[in-house]
Amino acid sequence: MRIGVPRETFPGEARVALVPATFPMLRKKGIEVTVESGAGEAAGFPDALYEGAGATVGSRADVFAADAIFQVRGLGTNPEAGREDLDHLREGQLVIGMLDPLVAHGEVEELARRGVSAFALELVPRITRAQSMDILSSQANLAGYKAVLLAADTIAKIFPMMMTAAGTIKPARVFVVGAGVAGLQAIATAKRLGAKVQAYDVRPAVKDQIESLGAKFVEMEIDAGEAEDRGGYAREMGEDFIRRQRELMQSVCEESDVVVTTAAIPGKRAPLLITAEMVDAMPPGAVIVDLAAPTGGNCELTQPDERVVRTGTVILGPTNLPSGAAHDASLMFSRNIATFLLNMVDGEGALSIDTEDEIVRDTLVTQGGEIVNARVREAMGLEPLTPAAATAQPEEKEANES
Repeated sequence: MRIGVPRETFPGEARVALVPATFPMLRKKGIEVTVESGAGEAAGFPDALYEGAGATVGSRADVFAADAIFQVRGLGTNPEAGREDLDHLREGQLVIGMLDPLVAHGEVEELARRGVSAFALELVPRITRAQSMDILSSQANLAGYKAVLLAADTIAKIFPMMMTAAGTIKPARVFVVGAGVAGLQAIATAKRLGAKVQAYDVRPAVKDQIESLGAKFVEMEIDAGEAEDRGGYAREMGEDFIRRQRELMQSVCEESDVVVTTAAIPGKRAPLLITAEMVDAMPPGAVIVDLAAPTGGNCELTQPDERVVRTGTVILGPTNLPSGAAHDASLMFSRNIATFLLNMVDGEGALSIDTEDEIVRDTLVTQGGEIVNARVREAMGLEPLTPAAATAQPEEKEANES
């Protein structure tokens, strides 16, 4: 098998899907790699490092001639520039990367028409066996870290308490909304910088995790019910619940210098948690970093990748913070994607797409000209596939249709 690693074409994307350090685990299975010239340059991996690790460095056409394409941003997460690669794709080829399939329905249909077997890494189930393949967690770690550094660089205060001859400086007050991977890393980073940190999550079970990092868990007396789905992702809550949540959060926001929001629901608009009125009540010079900006934002005033100022409060909506730590983000993404592929490769290096495997079944979006993922079909309003249709080979489908 040969893997192709193209240079990322999404504006501002500095990550690369595969780094030289991951090659040994692939070579053990007889897998070869072709990398587009310059693909790793922005992340600190020049062509010479790839060649030294045994890769072939070539053109974009050389890369797309491979059996499997590794991308950070596949078509669904790169809808404009990504279309230029559609003609390079061919039936039976593997495409593995971030595809945003629960939202990018037109792009999913395009991939199905090309006959590729497309795997969306955002759909990796949150089970123990799949932890080493979970790109959302690995990249969210860096997003949480960078969000706090961005806030610290923006606010006109320092985070730690300082006792000086000129007086004592009080520590900055940081409020983190959402204690998933990004939120927990934001808490840890803010604490390392010396801030006084509070955090809230709709799931009361994360209280111990928040407190273990030295932050105070904000108690809100509202019944969250089932806040997680079976895959470990946040479940959409009703508007009455979110309205009550906003009311209880307002008093915390009013006394916070920095608010970092991380609440997101796969395939849905991010819940609106901070209203314009809540922003108006925050201290002068406060900063909000909204990590949910790519899906609409947790703050009513958030604009993706823009700096908004309202009554002295700065609202930032970064959409690709991991790319700002491209070297380490690529290292982790590379390990995730290589481990994912090797889960489908036997001891002889042969590929087997076994849909009895929960990891394979949940991430496989298109195969043999069909959209085969149950969650994606539901999001697109399509009828569930019958077992026969889901397992039929392309030639069998053509015969049935004729």
